[in-house]
Amino acid sequence: MIFKNIKPITSSLRHVKLLKKSKNFSLNLPLKNKTFFIKNSGGRNNQGKITSYQKGGGVKNLYRNIDFLRKDQEGVVEKIEYDPNRTGFIGRIYNYKLKQHFYVLAPHNLKRGDYIKSGENVPIRIGNSSTLTNIPVGSIIHNISINLGLKGQFARSAGAFGQLIQKNDIFARIKLPSGEQRLVLLNNQATLGSVSNINHRYIVLGKAGRARWKNKRPIVRGVAMNPVDHPHGGGEGKTSGGRPSVTPWGKPTKGQSTSKFKNKRPYILISYKNKKLIKNVT
Repeated sequence: MIFKNIKPITSSLRHVKLLKKSKNFSLNLPLKNKTFFIKNSGGRNNQGKITSYQKGGGVKNLYRNIDFLRKDQEGVVEKIEYDPNRTGFIGRIYNYKLKQHFYVLAPHNLKRGDYIKSGENVPIRIGNSSTLTNIPVGSIIHNISINLGLKGQFARSAGAFGQLIQKNDIFARIKLPSGEQRLVLLNNQATLGSVSNINHRYIVLGKAGRARWKNKRPIVRGVAMNPVDHPHGGGEGKTSGGRPSVTPWGKPTKGQSTSKFKNKRPYILISYKNKKLIKNVT
């Protein structure tokens, strides 16, 4: 049984599905020197204008400063902690040599007392981080860096992982969680294993109030609005919009790339777009 036993004393609790967490989570207080407060943007940009209408409210959370770079770090896993800012769990690591703590993304099956290490010559074990040169082909990896010297950016959510498919003298071929296959330099870093909390996708909030606690506001369909509010609005009776899907300002919402990387195409071998397989051989 992975879910909490919740009595349906109200109609909203009848559909709630929450995962059982470790008993130690209620006792875990985050490290003071590794936490700081981040102000909630409320979906507004630096000009104060609302750019994301589905954000707002929510409870205050302390942000845990996590080491995504994992450069020559090692230590013993003291605890596996809950992080309100992400879907996966985090691990509190103590480095005996430097006599200091740091946080990392906790891989699946990482346990208290395990010893993790990062660097060039590290054992092939879950939680260890190394360059793609030292990771065997076929390995399951997460927290994948796409640029040399930068922190890991891919496969960081609960249960996510990539796979190292192929290597040559310069590049490694990575299959990402989306199914996209990308060329990454061999000097880039990744962590072995998949991210923890693999059952996160089975959570059912059950009521609107629980979503509001998580900084999520209601999403209103364009076809439910009036013509003055949205291009899909209005019509006699229920309509399906009458035109291709657009934003409230008339820009297409489907079929266009939303990635910020302009020059990424030469490094993508296979991508999935509109459920069609596109091959880009360089």
